Amino acid sequence: MIPKSSFAMVQTGSRKLEGREIAIPDIDDESAILQIEACGICGSDYEQFEGQLPAPLPVVPGHEPLGRIVAIGDGAARRWGVDVGDRVAVETLIACRNCPTCVSGHYQRCTDLRVYSLISTGTPPGLWGSYSQYMFLDAHSIVHKMDPKLPAEIAVMFNPLGAGYRWAVEIPKTGVGDTVLIMGPGQRGLASVIACREAGATNIIVTGLAQDTEKLALARRYGAHHVIDVESEDVVQRVKEVTDGHGADVAVDVSPYATKPVTDAIEVVRRGGTIVLAGIKGYKPIPDFVSDVIVGKEITIKGATGVTSSGYRSAIRTIEAGNVDLAAMHTHDFALEDAELAIRTLAREIPGDESIHSCLIPEH
Repeated sequence: MIPKSSFAMVQTGSRKLEGREIAIPDIDDESAILQIEACGICGSDYEQFEGQLPAPLPVVPGHEPLGRIVAIGDGAARRWGVDVGDRVAVETLIACRNCPTCVSGHYQRCTDLRVYSLISTGTPPGLWGSYSQYMFLDAHSIVHKMDPKLPAEIAVMFNPLGAGYRWAVEIPKTGVGDTVLIMGPGQRGLASVIACREAGATNIIVTGLAQDTEKLALARRYGAHHVIDVESEDVVQRVKEVTDGHGADVAVDVSPYATKPVTDAIEVVRRGGTIVLAGIKGYKPIPDFVSDVIVGKEITIKGATGVTSSGYRSAIRTIEAGNVDLAAMHTHDFALEDAELAIRTLAREIPGDESIHSCLIPEH
């Protein structure tokens, strides 16, 4: 029995979340209602909470939904290949599927792109995010069935792990024998280690801060060959040492706000190498950026945001195979009403409490 309304945490301003009841809508032939089992928390949640990631307030945050279908139109059921009771992972992006960009196969760059968690509650039916007990699934959504036996806090890792596969493997075309530098040991940095190891990279290097000791140890556990404390070691010198002067084939920056990793990546990547920039810097300029180095070394620099279906599928295969101890990365479960605490814990605003991967678990 579906209730008439859903409890949701609604962002009403910068660093302001409040609990509200939002009506659960009737669905048409092409849409569905998802009962949320878990919603992952990542750096983008903090950026939205802080106001760095603009959102049309008020809005229900939450862009990493895992849940079970509780109502679905016949058209949606046929198109997605799912039915009531199925567990699904929901992609963050809602593309139009009709514009030239979508038709060309690049739906993540859709000219009319919408994003779950960044659609106002004033846009019917309002339940556009997964900081909620229930969520509306738009007709243009993409969903992926997942093993219902997996613990929700592990299954919901489809999103960060999908980012690891897309950002660190698919975009730079990482392959067997490559050296990869991953800058930042958070959940997406660790996911990048897992993805690169699966892709056959033979020299994985991860950088972090002195306070990232636990994360860097976990990076080694997941397959990193070298870790660098950027506060006590020179990144450029150490990368040259562990690559015998050749440099990295690929550098992936997933560090938040820090700008030095960008110039370090330009220094340490080999001639003809690839840099993927996925860490948001708050629109700060990059000091000491010298474009001539890029020209002289014929470096390719690519931006990355979001995950596409191929990345999600790779992540789900890895999770369902059970060969990687993802539970070691998961540190916290939070109640839905504790969403602000979850965000602040991830952002290291709660002294003595270190979060790597965490999620919200709504009560029903």
